[in-house]
Amino acid sequence: MRLLVVSSWMPYPPDNGSRLRAYNLLRHLSKQHSLTLLTFGAPCRPADVEALRQLCERVEVVAPRTLDAAHLGMKGLFTSVPRYYVQTRNQQMADLVKEAIGDYDAVLALQPAAGLYVAETDRTTPSVLDELEVSVFREQCSLEPRVGLRLRHALTWAKFRRFARLLTESFNRTTVVSHLELEQLRAIGCDISRIAIVPNGVESTDTPSPAVRTRRVVYPGSVTYSANLDAVRFFVAQILPLVRRVRPDVRLAVTGATGDVDVAELAAAEGVSFTGWVPNVDPLIAESTACVVPLRIGGGTRLKVLQAMALGTPVVSTTKGIEGLDLEPGRHVLVADSPESFASRVIQLIDDPAFGARLAIEARTAVRERYAWEPIVQTLESVIQGAVDDHYAWRSR
Repeated sequence: MRLLVVSSWMPYPPDNGSRLRAYNLLRHLSKQHSLTLLTFGAPCRPADVEALRQLCERVEVVAPRTLDAAHLGMKGLFTSVPRYYVQTRNQQMADLVKEAIGDYDAVLALQPAAGLYVAETDRTTPSVLDELEVSVFREQCSLEPRVGLRLRHALTWAKFRRFARLLTESFNRTTVVSHLELEQLRAIGCDISRIAIVPNGVESTDTPSPAVRTRRVVYPGSVTYSANLDAVRFFVAQILPLVRRVRPDVRLAVTGATGDVDVAELAAAEGVSFTGWVPNVDPLIAESTACVVPLRIGGGTRLKVLQAMALGTPVVSTTKGIEGLDLEPGRHVLVADSPESFASRVIQLIDDPAFGARLAIEARTAVRERYAWEPIVQTLESVIQGAVDDHYAWRSR
């Protein structure tokens, strides 16, 4: 097929969850299909664009519109589209999609921000929306303790429910990453007969685990994402002190860009370091005693968990951190939700390397069997073909 792919994220370098998914979908789809990519991304290095041109016949990169409350206006407050998408709408991307879409066998939109531009067209091309996620909006509403903000989140959730239904109606097929997200869409009235599960994945590796690991735990995730920032704050304030009380040489490394987030107070804590963006985080993860995932908020499934498991690094996570993943606590991953129990699991891995090694072997096996990209992309290809079949069956009526 000739596929038009519209992406909310610049897929290269694949250094966060959204980019990893986008890049791996492109990489495997390009083996059987001809791809054109229209993507948001800025600033953009020529080498990054060239890497994508190895996979795609054409790549167009559009600078995203800066979020600015002045762009909204009273009319924008009352649209069916959530505030963020109104404020960041980009006419250049809209024009590119409208001009290109009719020349392709199907169009694949990666996440709702890209899906909007496809939904605006006349729908003459079969379409698939990948990775619709609603649980994070529902969660914001239910977990916010402050009355004023809870009301605001409730209004956002009400608008996003309607928006999600409109998106699923606009596309021939929609995908989600887990059964949990599928059930969330069922609960808000979406037609789940047109929604398929296409999970996140990871590249398996045969690289042997190091014989001796450093006395370091790692959190791979940019704190520019609010869920990651909350997780790091939770670990630094409530978990790491309990670990260091017993094992004072244990350190935490936080990877990923910090952007405009003020991390000075977190970085000043004993045993904490922020690496900033690194070209390849795999060696740092592989050498660590554990990958810690103390997430308390957020949606989707966590590629950081799968990445660590594929590298043979034991994972200690909250229940939220492995939400939506087909993993068995105690066999593939250690799960703890209180600071005390989380610290205890970390200390256990430090003190018993043999136990960590057994956990890592089981985890690697689970990743290879359940989360390899090749069969995941084959599932996506079936979804795209189903969208094409449905589209032309509907038009022939």
